[in-house]
Amino acid sequence: MIRDRWRDIRAAIEQDIMDGVLEPGARLPTEPELVRVYGAGRHSIRRAVAELAKEGYLSVEQGRGTFVHPRPMLDYTIGPRTRLRRNLGAQGVSVTGEALGVERIGATERVAQRLGLSPGALVIASRRLSLADDVPVSFGTIYHDAARFPDFPERRQKLGSITAVYASYNITDYLRDSTRIYARPARPEEARQLRQHPDMPVIVVRAVDKDMDDAALSYSEVIWSAARVKFNIPNNEDT
Repeated sequence: MIRDRWRDIRAAIEQDIMDGVLEPGARLPTEPELVRVYGAGRHSIRRAVAELAKEGYLSVEQGRGTFVHPRPMLDYTIGPRTRLRRNLGAQGVSVTGEALGVERIGATERVAQRLGLSPGALVIASRRLSLADDVPVSFGTIYHDAARFPDFPERRQKLGSITAVYASYNITDYLRDSTRIYARPARPEEARQLRQHPDMPVIVVRAVDKDMDDAALSYSEVIWSAARVKFNIPNNEDT
């Protein structure tokens, strides 16, 4: 039926993506070009593109255009030793990060409880965006006890990874203590940071890492793109 023409267009574009005709990162033709190619109205084109964006196939970037997302989705394993670079690097993915800001603030009740501190104790809140092959996959905040890690941001900037920073404090190993995961609709700022469609949900991961003496090292609240990452929680992991 004419009113369902958008479904045919959506299926055709998806097939081009799956067949490699439209490669990851490729810019989709403009709306007038798509109207001409498919012989359809603007409403049908917009509906097809919007549905593909919701499903994570396309990224609509204001002022730049519509682009094909890399696929398949990345696998992220959550286990006793959860490391971003080890997770994604093993898949041949280049992991980079961008610092979004650092604050020294009083710990909220939740942050204090997770870190074993008193509410209001000084903590370092580091906000960071993580990218896989230059595509945003997550961003969020990691909290550290400012008394234990007084110059954590400076060391992170110099050394590059959290694991390296911990090693500089003579912490040679650490474990994931707890992980809480849930999904919800993306907020406007989250969709903008992750460069994903506003209707695509996000996955919220709250986690605590501890040292080998069972003392909390960090508490993190990270927003992940549901379009780009799927989580794997194995029953066992070789440590």
